[in-house]
Parts: sequence; C-alpha cells; structure tokens
Amino acid sequence: MNETYDPAAIEPRWWERWTADKVYRTPDALDDDRPKRYLLEYFPYPSGDGLSVGHCRNYVPTDVFSRYSRMSGCDVLHPMGWDAFGLPAENDAILKGLHPRDTVPRYAANYKRQMSLVGIDYDWDREINSSHPDYYRWTQWFFLLLYRRGLAYRAEAPVNWCPGCATVLANEEVEAGACWRCHSDVEPRSLPQWFFRITEYADRLLADLYDLDWPAHIKAMQRHWIGRSEGVTFTLPIADAPSPAQRERGPGSEGLQVFTTRIDTIYGLTFAVLAPEHPLVEMLTTPDHRAEVQAYVAQARRQSDIDRLSADRQRDGVFTGAHAINPATGRPIPIYVADYVLMTYGTGAIMAVPAHDQRDFEFAQRYGLPVVMTIAPPVWDGEPLTEAYTETGVMIHTGPFDGLPSDEAAERIADWLEERGVGQRTVQYRMRDWLISRQRYWGAPIPIIYCDDCGTVPVPAANLPVLLPDIDAYQPSGTGQSPLAAVPEFVHTTCPTCGGPARRETDTMGGFACSSWYFLRFASPHYDQGPFDPAAVRRWLPVDRYVGGAEHAVMHLLYARFWTKVMFDAGLIDFQEPFTRLMNQGIVHAADGRRMSKSRGNVITPDSVVERLGADTLRGFLLFMAPFEQNVNWSEDGLNGVRRWLGRVWSLAAEDVGATLVVAPGQDTATLRRITHQTIRKVTQDIEGFRFNTMIAALMEFTNALGTARDTAVYGSPAWEEAIDALLLLLAPSCPFIAEELWARRGRPYSIHQQPWPAWDETLAAEETVVVPVQVNGRLRGRLEVPTDVAQDKDELRTRALAADDVQHHIQGHEVARVVVVPGRLVNIVTC
Repeated sequence: MNETYDPAAIEPRWWERWTADKVYRTPDALDDDRPKRYLLEYFPYPSGDGLSVGHCRNYVPTDVFSRYSRMSGCDVLHPMGWDAFGLPAENDAILKGLHPRDTVPRYAANYKRQMSLVGIDYDWDREINSSHPDYYRWTQWFFLLLYRRGLAYRAEAPVNWCPGCATVLANEEVEAGACWRCHSDVEPRSLPQWFFRITEYADRLLADLYDLDWPAHIKAMQRHWIGRSEGVTFTLPIADAPSPAQRERGPGSEGLQVFTTRIDTIYGLTFAVLAPEHPLVEMLTTPDHRAEVQAYVAQARRQSDIDRLSADRQRDGVFTGAHAINPATGRPIPIYVADYVLMTYGTGAIMAVPAHDQRDFEFAQRYGLPVVMTIAPPVWDGEPLTEAYTETGVMIHTGPFDGLPSDEAAERIADWLEERGVGQRTVQYRMRDWLISRQRYWGAPIPIIYCDDCGTVPVPAANLPVLLPDIDAYQPSGTGQSPLAAVPEFVHTTCPTCGGPARRETDTMGGFACSSWYFLRFASPHYDQGPFDPAAVRRWLPVDRYVGGAEHAVMHLLYARFWTKVMFDAGLIDFQEPFTRLMNQGIVHAADGRRMSKSRGNVITPDSVVERLGADTLRGFLLFMAPFEQNVNWSEDGLNGVRRWLGRVWSLAAEDVGATLVVAPGQDTATLRRITHQTIRKVTQDIEGFRFNTMIAALMEFTNALGTARDTAVYGSPAWEEAIDALLLLLAPSCPFIAEELWARRGRPYSIHQQPWPAWDETLAAEETVVVPVQVNGRLRGRLEVPTDVAQDKDELRTRALAADDVQHHIQGHEVARVVVVPGRLVNIVTC
C-alpha cells in the first residue's frame, strides 16, 4: 500500500484529531511522582503581520523538546498566551485607524491558527491574554504588593519622552537616543512618574547571575546594565559664593556631589565636569557663559549615550564660569559641562584627573588645563605625559601620602575624607529605578487614588481590577497626560479611606509589568483566589527551559528576575530565579542575507510553505538549517531537500504495509541493529542538547542506511521492524504528522506521541571495531583498527602499536622511553 506522500491530505486530519482528543493537555495531578518539564517561549506580542518562518525558528525547536519530553515520561507544561497590552498593540492600531480592543483578539487568533498549522503542541486550555481583566487584575495586585513593600513610588523626575509614542520610556527602552519601538528621537522632560525600586535588588540581581544556566553574553549584558562600582562619594565645595536666589534653588548650591572609583588620584583633580542634564548646570552657570552653555546642553541632549561615549569622538565641553574647591589641595578648579559625562551613572558630576584618565587627558589637552601627576609609573623621568597613566604605582605630589603604593593610599585617603566628613565609601550602580508610568490608554491602569485629605491611597485588593474604560478616543493626547485623564467617569471616584471625593491615577503601566509574572499564571490560569495557585506553582515552577531572542536581556529578563525575588521575599514562592535555563535562537534572514521585513517584500510566512510542501517539511528544515543559536539565511534548495528526505521516509515505512516479508535465510542483521541503536542514542542526546541540526542529519543518515538495508533484503526481519518503528518514533517530535500517519498505517497504537521514547542498548550500539590513533613523540604516525574489546586492553594496544609498519619506520634506531596508552582513544610512543 505505497501511496504518494501528500501532506495536505494528512496534516489537517491529524491536527483535528489531536485537538479533539486533547493529546497535549497538561496533567492536572499536582503530586505526581513523574519528573516535570516546564517549557516556555517568550510571551509574544501578536502583530497584524502574523508569524514569519523566522518566528517558527523559536517555536518549532521548543515544540520538538516538548514532544520528546512527554514521550520520555515527563509531565510537560508547554503553554502559550499573548502579551497584548502596551505600545506595540496601540501604535499598530493607531497606524491602521483601528482600536486595540478589536485588533488584539483578531491578531491573537491568527497567531493561534498559524501555530496550529505548524503543529505546535500547546495546551490551549491554558491560553492567557494580558489585556483581559482576569489577568491584569493580578498585574495591579502585584503593583500593590510592590507599593506596600516600599518598592513602588511616585516622584518628579527627568524622563525620556518619546514624541512619536507620546509617552515616557524607561531607560531600558531607549536605544541610541531613540525609542526602541518607533525609533523617534527621545526628548528629556520632567514629569511626576511612578517607579519600581529595582535598585534595591541590584546586588542580588548581580550575584545570582553566577549560577544561572544562561548564555554568557546575556549575563554579561545584565552585569553591564546593573553596573556596580565601589568607590567614594565626596563633596566639591563651590568656590564662587552663590547668590541668595541661587541658594533657594535647593541642595547643591554649596557643593557638588562626586563619585569616583579612583580616590587615590584626588590630588590630581584639576577640573570638574557636569553632565549636560545635571540640575545644577543652570544654577552654577554665570551670566556671561549662559548662552554658550545653553546651546551646548541643547546639542548634547540630541546625542545618544552611545554616541557621547564613543572612543572615536573628540572630547569637548564648555566652561560654566564657576569654580569648585579640591578638598585635598584646597585649590580652586574650573567647572565644565561635557557630554562624555552621563546623568545615568554616578552622580552626573565627575572629578577630572587628566594625568590618570584618558578622557580627562584629551579634554585637558584641548582646553589647556593642568595635568598633575599623583601616581608615578615604574619608569618615569618627569617629562610631560603623552597619554594618561591609568595603572597603579607609587604616590607623588600627594603630601602625607607620598611614597605609598596607590592601592594603600586609596584606603587611607578614603579614611581621611570620612574622618573630615567630606566623603564616604559608597557603591554606585549604572542601573536606575524602573520607570513604569505610561501616558497611554492601552495598558493596565495603575491602582492608585489621590485624595485631598488622605493623600496617595492604594486601591483595596477587593476592588480590583480597576477596569480600563472602553472609549473610542484612545489616541495619545500629546499633552503629557494619558487619554484616561479626559474620561470623567474614570477619573472621579471615592476615596477608599475617608469616603470623600478623589481622583484616580490616569497613567497606565508599561507592558513589561504584564510580562514580569505571566510565567506564574500559566501554572493555574483559571485560579481566581490569587495570581496563581501556590500548589500548582510548587509543582511547575521555575521554568525549566526558556527560549527566545537576546533583545530583552536588560528589559523583560531583568524585570522578571526582580519581580520573582520580590515574591520570594514576600513568601509567595520558594524560588528566587524564574528561568532555570535560557536559550537564544538565531535569526532567519532572507535568502540574500537581509532581515525579512514587510517593507522589503521578502517575508516568508509559514502559511505559504505549508501550502506548498507541508508543515513537516517546514519544521524539518528549520531544525536542519543551522545550529539552534546561529543566524542563517533562508534557502529554498534546503527546504526542497528536506521534502525529498521525507518522501524517502514515506517510501520506506509505507511500502511494506500489508505485505508478507520473509528475511533471507542466514541474513546477518547485527549491522542494522547497531545502526538503529546508535541512531537512538544520537537523536536522544542531540535533542537534550538542543542540537537539532545534527539530530535531523542523523535521521537522514539512518534513512539512507535503511534504504541500503532494504536493497540487500534485510527487511522483514525483527531487526527491520524495530528499525522502522524506531525511525518513526525518533521522527515524531520533529515531523509529527508524517510520523503519526505512518505509525497508524503500520497498525501501531494511537497516538505515536503518547508512546514511550525508544531506549538504546549500549552493547548493541557498540562498534565492532575501533580506530585508535598512534603517535610518535606527539605526531600522528599511524592508526590501528582493532576489535572493541582489544581497544580497551592496554597491553595489547601497546604491542600492536609498536609492531605496526607505519610506526616502525619512525622508531627504528631510537630507544622507546615510554608508551602512553589511553584505552580506546590513543597510543603515544615517546622515544629518546
């Protein structure tokens, strides 16, 4: 019964049956002794463009691992939901003249259809949507948890304003000075905003990275973003007495707060520099320098942090007309404004030591500022420097600290400053608190009420959710206020404390709040007594493998870790890290190497491939095309090659169905059994290691071996039946439709995806012979092909190696000093 392989005829039929039978439903038992695997991809935002084949590079490999894990005896949780709130959904709706309440469900339904088309085994009974009230009720609940624990606060702050999105952005959402979503240049504004105090967890977020099984570059990005530095914060007194009006402008009129990690160089401090955004710039600038400073500040604010810190840029700045006092020398030093100093690190003011900092050296050279050596290089003749000396050495020109090693002097100078009350040892972080406010409609309303008598009042948990009102005019107002501010029935409310008139907060939360806890909700998505069922979370969490791109290294991944630690501290969960193992997939580019994009017209959808060649072909190619983490170009030739391979699988497994086959008398099937068990071992190990390209290659080689075995009249034997069954079982996670169809045609029990994963026998998988390299003095001089038992016998390997003709040629006339034998691996003969 050898029919032509027709994916269009079999794939929809099997998907319909699997769905009806709930083959992939997550087990309900929470006290099961079976091992569990919680497998999760990043929470996707459903866009109007739908999925491309590039998205499937993420979903298909995880699906393979999920199916394999289930067949291997694990209870598997593999859910899917929608990161539906936030700027992407709202901006898309505005662009198309639609409403996100209408576009989000339509887009999500299309994503679900495409995922099903490709055969992804999600448990759709656990589907969640962050824009549904039964979900964002608990996002608001978590906001209140943070508020009660002193980790959510409102403050007037300079913020990143995106004119394109008409909202404030968190620091992490600004890339090269532009909005990460719409790419508009970001502008500074000062507005009252809500923040999460993530800096309280900076040390733990940093320390706990060490044990995470995450890609090294992701951990490095988080370490860099957190940016922990140990140093000294001290005050530079202002030399020029400020006017009474200046004094009224607040703290700082008497001095600049400066942070440094090189307090040993303070005697070489010859000027101070403020970031253009520093709040004291305006106060300290003298009238005769004001126009120049204002022009420079305006120009600097148009530059990205990356551009400002570029090593290739010439260091420039402007003099404010003001001076400070070096507390170590008592000498006045000029105060400049320069764009190589950032407000996002330290205090936004630096002590400039041109002799020992290259940026300061370049700046001093340009503006003719003094360069004072305070740490002598090992060999220095007193000549002027041609570049800054940044290493350690012996202190000079430092009064009581002369002659000390600079490391020791640093400690003594820090002690001296602390004793005088001028400074103190501190730890600084590059990371700032997480700005959560958004002046937009499409998000979870912040559950806060303002009462003239009671002040800031959190909404009682019993009154959650604070529902997002259904309004048509949802577009940004451009005034700095959310569109919700123009909805009286939403704004005006009653104070839950005194019962008097009150006003609701009209900002909504950024979308990253919703995705900071969604992985917990999947454990019990219908639970209504809390954000999650504690018993279900104990069973399933933390996530065993989390799969997605590297683009959220310092946003979602950092925020989720923060919220998890807060929940642990609150006693809600018993783990501190949400994702045990993180894996980043590579990007699928178009055939010409460019990114797939709608504007270029080079996007390939799974729909188009499935229509032509079937879902199994698409899946097999996505797995085979390159190592999981490697970027790769699309290839129609490679796609067609996988389709031809599946055709050969079909021919092998379908041609003998219903036929009576008899093995040839005396036929030796040991070779076939060895290849079968070697393939089982290889495929199993490759799936566990996410080495899907070599896993598919092994299945292709196995298919070829079976074709050869069939041509030599092996099939019909028990070994042949074992081999064909093994081929289909091993194929099932990767190409589920063809595997199920052929399994059924062979009369095997339904479903192949509920069968035990095949086990290999090491004895049967062992090679009959092994090739052992032979070296003479570390150079390859021969090879021994020996039976596997001989390969483990040190004495026999030594004897055979010394007697080998190739080896004799190189040891004749030399004395053999010793022979090193590594059984089964290597023989090395050392002569003298």
